[in-house]
Amino acid sequence: MTRECSVLLPRVCAALSAPQPPRLDDTCLEKLLDWFELLTESDPSVELLQNNPCLTEFITSVLALPEPSPSILSFTLRLAGILAASENRFQHLQQEKLLIRLFGSDGPLNSELWNDATVRNGWVKGVHKMMCHHPALQLLSSGGGIDVILTLQGDPSLFVASAASQLLVDILTFTVGAETTKPLSTKDRDWPECAQVIIKYIEDSLKSGSASRIEQSLKLLTSLFNSCCEKWTEVLWLDIAKQIESFLTEESAQTQHLLANLLLNMAWSPVFCDSDGDFWALVTSALEHLNPLQVGPLAVGLLKFCKCPRDVRIQALTVLLQPMDCVLRAASQPLEYAGLLDESVSDPITVERLLSSKSTCAALLCQTLSHLEKLLNQTHLQVDLPFTSLLRSLMTILQFCSGLLSPASPLGSTISRILINCFRVQKSALDVLAALLNRKGCDTLIGSLFDVLLAYLESPNTNPAVLTKTFKATSKWLARLYELSSTGQQQQSDKSLEDVFRVLQKRLCSPCWEIRDSSLEFLTDLVKCLKDQDEFKQSLLSSEVLRLTENLLEDPESYVRASAVTAVGHLAFITYFAPNSAVIENQYNKETMVAKLHEILSTDQEAFPRRAVIRIFVEWVKHGCTGQLEDTVQFVSGVIQTVEHDLDWEVRLTGLELIDALDSQTHCQPCLPKCPGGLEQSLVTVQPNVSLQILCRAKVFRFLFRSLCDCDKMLGQRACDFLLGIRHGFYPYDTPKALDEARDLPSGHGIARLERTLRQGSLAQNFPTDGDDVVDFEDPESMKLVLSTVDLIQLHDELNKSSDHVETSPRSLLEDILAAAGTIKENEADCY
Repeated sequence: MTRECSVLLPRVCAALSAPQPPRLDDTCLEKLLDWFELLTESDPSVELLQNNPCLTEFITSVLALPEPSPSILSFTLRLAGILAASENRFQHLQQEKLLIRLFGSDGPLNSELWNDATVRNGWVKGVHKMMCHHPALQLLSSGGGIDVILTLQGDPSLFVASAASQLLVDILTFTVGAETTKPLSTKDRDWPECAQVIIKYIEDSLKSGSASRIEQSLKLLTSLFNSCCEKWTEVLWLDIAKQIESFLTEESAQTQHLLANLLLNMAWSPVFCDSDGDFWALVTSALEHLNPLQVGPLAVGLLKFCKCPRDVRIQALTVLLQPMDCVLRAASQPLEYAGLLDESVSDPITVERLLSSKSTCAALLCQTLSHLEKLLNQTHLQVDLPFTSLLRSLMTILQFCSGLLSPASPLGSTISRILINCFRVQKSALDVLAALLNRKGCDTLIGSLFDVLLAYLESPNTNPAVLTKTFKATSKWLARLYELSSTGQQQQSDKSLEDVFRVLQKRLCSPCWEIRDSSLEFLTDLVKCLKDQDEFKQSLLSSEVLRLTENLLEDPESYVRASAVTAVGHLAFITYFAPNSAVIENQYNKETMVAKLHEILSTDQEAFPRRAVIRIFVEWVKHGCTGQLEDTVQFVSGVIQTVEHDLDWEVRLTGLELIDALDSQTHCQPCLPKCPGGLEQSLVTVQPNVSLQILCRAKVFRFLFRSLCDCDKMLGQRACDFLLGIRHGFYPYDTPKALDEARDLPSGHGIARLERTLRQGSLAQNFPTDGDDVVDFEDPESMKLVLSTVDLIQLHDELNKSSDHVETSPRSLLEDILAAAGTIKENEADCY
């Protein structure tokens, strides 16, 4: 503890233990507790209490208050727990009889304050912190603390209940580990006394018939098996396995998902995954008997687990696919195509009943689709999925949701009525559809798939959010179709693209701005995927899409204008920047389009379109689309003059990326003629000067140095990194001599003035841009001198300091508390 803190701490303790303590928010008290925890971890000795008697005096004072504040009492309980985590300090607090008054029966437990959840939460967390040694466990056991914690599992406050459950897990783990001298076996179950109390409570609760007590114990066991992988957990399991198994055949849906979570956590534990067949037989029984809606997480969890036995994995896959199979079979009678499953694991009637109910149909399908998407996005699948049948099932679901299918079976009719315009299911199905891309056997259905997607794109009833996902799926599958065009799918790809552009033209004119926006994003995706395809370019240029997109640059909605900028910027790779561009009769030529985008960057009142313009300009420079090097220099120069005055931090930040892109292009240019043999080294040393000259011609240094003082910290960091990179080209190994000599410049010198401004950072009133003592930011020699004089390393360290390194310091924290208590002079604390 620093001397300053040790001086302030008594005053803080006195303020907090006053009859009317300062009103502090929870964040302030949490930070103070965090500081105490770090302090006690670094110094576990009892000297901390002996050298700072104000801590024990504080606890005593709070206990003496007739009506202490619940938040201060909770803070005191947690602070005592932190201090008592060391056995030496525990004994010291015990001698003062403080711990028994805080955590025993004479403390808050039996007072009116216990009715406040804040106090109960502080009590649990205080106990949890000190439960690191045997004396603390004895104190808890002798004072009836275990019974209190068991009761708090059912606390009306979820925070208290959760904390109590986790505390019981940790007490059980600590007790068995600390007090068991030999490994427990199934024959010898001589549990430590404290563990016996907890285990008996678990066993009694599971047999009680009380839904709430059963739920509490199942949650406790789930946490235990998730966090503890000791062999004794198997001994505990053998005592309760029969009771758990009996729950599988009960109809109570309240505990089914808890059973599924419990078994999944056990399956991932090395204690059970390598055990004999009894455990896996129970998992199999769960897959057969539990409600499909509740057992889904168990099924998909097992499919991700490489050690799961093969027969159990197949059964889990069957459970997961059963709803999809049921939908496919309900679509037609008799079944036209092969289903997903040869046989069911559980009773098909159960799944049919869930799909026939309005309250469960969408929930079951959304859960199944979500699990399938996660499974498909895994790098390595542990199982073989029937991809073709799965795709048929997805298309069937999408057709049910849009009313495109009239099923012959009664079940299909019921499902169709429930799912009509069900946006949740539509979005989930489209996500899985995108994940099925490139899967074996799916290409054979690509024609039918595009019929379904096109129907969604055309329908006026398609929800905007669903339409956006349809666009994403369409762009991916259209790119896949073009990959297959060499294998006889050319006619299909041409027709699909023609249909897509026809619909896109209509959607770009939609009165709904969300639809116009997602249509432009779709167009951008298509350009990125297919810009090298001649058929795509021909279809694009023969449609009205270009004209409509350019018109949307003036859309009244800023999001749409931003998306239009992005679309036009990427279309330029096909239209204006492509060799032998086919664009002849068009509203804009290349120069007017660049001018239009620059105008948006200069004048648009909303940030989103301006951000889109500067990002597109970065893309153009990166791809060398802005002409020869000198043309690019002039282009960047004009853009940066606009960007440096922009009020949006993201626009300015992307401006730095534009400068970086120019610098990268500079290094790609053949700046000097090829040197004679043996002179390659001199070319390398000249290169930084060439780069510096180009950056000066682009007039970017004023913006770079101004960025060092920007109120947005990330901008300063990026600019400093870039300037250090330039300086490294001149001084790759040593610091500049100007810095080594620490020469003193006259106070009126331009560099001295610049340095003073940079030291002030974001607090600088004005950046030096005029007067006789201003650095010439466009002169290479001046810039080289600035780079060798200004201490960029120190500036870099200052910029990289955490923004709250002062505010969260212990001294600042203590001063803030004193300021809130009114015990220090005005402006003495740096309140935040």
